[in-house]
Amino acid sequence: MDLAWLHGFLLALALILPLGPQNTFVMSQGTTHRQYRRTVPVVVTAALSDTILIGVAVLGVSAVLVVAPMLKEILTLLGIVFLVWMGWQSWRTPVHPGTSDGAASVYWTLRRQIMHTLRASLLNPHAIMDTVVVIGGGAALYTTPGEKLAYALAAVLVSWVWFFALSLAGRALAQLRHQARTLQWINRISAGIMWTIAGRYLIQLGTALWNVQT
Repeated sequence: MDLAWLHGFLLALALILPLGPQNTFVMSQGTTHRQYRRTVPVVVTAALSDTILIGVAVLGVSAVLVVAPMLKEILTLLGIVFLVWMGWQSWRTPVHPGTSDGAASVYWTLRRQIMHTLRASLLNPHAIMDTVVVIGGGAALYTTPGEKLAYALAAVLVSWVWFFALSLAGRALAQLRHQARTLQWINRISAGIMWTIAGRYLIQLGTALWNVQT
């Protein structure tokens, strides 16, 4: 069981470390709000989304994606559209770090925060394929319920700790210099990362479709 826990911990850590749309959004929310409690809904939503994906993976639903390759292509196409749109939202969102946190919440209401986080977490093909397929594949190595549970709990723990750490890192970054220009550049860098990922997905999708035709 200890080996299963360590396996789940290390695998989840390797998957969650790269800076993708989900991580970027969580960190940017940490920089946007001066009151940390307004960032907590984003952190909790992201962590709960990962918990759901990990649970789905451990239950063996990854087999569906393996036997249905067209589903992967559909998810990739949806992910491209989502990343382009989300990047644009991040690029054009105004920031007012010099005002009270209530001013920032005009642009990031609770509902908008939750919906944006759900899109970043559950409409991201990279997250779905990596979490469901990779973590699901790792779970297949274990046969006893205790081992599977230890494996899943370790992966879930990584997600929760990581997202809280990201939000705190964003908050620390914002406190270094509360200037609109600095935070605006953070949003634009986030947008650039999302558009770059969308471009990579588009190339992968085009290559996959080309290989099918040839």
